Amino acid sequence: MTKIQMTEEIIISKKELGLSWEEIASKVGLGSVFITSACLGQNSLKPEFAEKLCEVLNLSSDIEKALIEFPYKTWEKSIPTDPVIYRFYEIIGVYGDTIKEIIGEKFGDGIMSAIDFSMDIDKEENPAGDRVVITMNGKFLQYKSW
Repeated sequence: MTKIQMTEEIIISKKELGLSWEEIASKVGLGSVFITSACLGQNSLKPEFAEKLCEVLNLSSDIEKALIEFPYKTWEKSIPTDPVIYRFYEIIGVYGDTIKEIIGEKFGDGIMSAIDFSMDIDKEENPAGDRVVITMNGKFLQYKSW
């Protein structure tokens, strides 16, 4: 079973059961961003979490095996047209150099890890229009000299 086939079956089951990603994550014992990413094929799950997810969504052992497999992380190099995803490209286009400069000033020459990393997505109610709050938390990795 491919990661794409796995994702299709997970999405079908999720819809049939009427569960949100938050509810699934809570039942499995992982964060909603991470479990969603794994279900979309961009991360793998440890066996105990894959088993629990399949119990929650009534999925087969083939799905469980696919969830455990390491993903091949890739994406299209062209700018996507989906408005939500495109806006992140726009944010990086406008603020990317600023983010890099401020990280450099505060930490030195290095990067934020996307491996030792977590992310939370929350909703903040606001009378002027609800706000999307995204918190990314990654370990700083300093470049080394050799």
